[in-house]
Amino acid sequence: MKDKKVDEDKLSGFLDAGTAFDGTLKFRGSFRIDGEFKGKVEADAVLIIGPKGKVEAELNVSHVIINGSFNGTIKSSEKVEVNREGRVVGVIVTPKLIVEEGAFLDAQCQTTGPENPIAQNGTEPR
Repeated sequence: MKDKKVDEDKLSGFLDAGTAFDGTLKFRGSFRIDGEFKGKVEADAVLIIGPKGKVEAELNVSHVIINGSFNGTIKSSEKVEVNREGRVVGVIVTPKLIVEEGAFLDAQCQTTGPENPIAQNGTEPR
């Protein structure tokens, strides 16, 4: 699996600080949340939660970068990054999890994909 480079200058959408949104969010490309969001996010794309972002949601995305606050469930097909300002409470299911020193993580974590042979065929490697 090849990691996509995230260009935060080329966002397809943005929820600014001081803005609140409840509902379902679907997008292409990359989307940044610096405001408050509650609901569900479905995108085969990159979600960025900025330092002032507060998200309470069920995420089903390719890649998520967390610099703010997240509470809920993350299902990522590529990667979850929790940076040092990030705060995550909930459940994370992803093939790759990166947690920077100083980040807060109170989550049940499960890695999936080719790196986990049990997930592929239900048996342990010999």
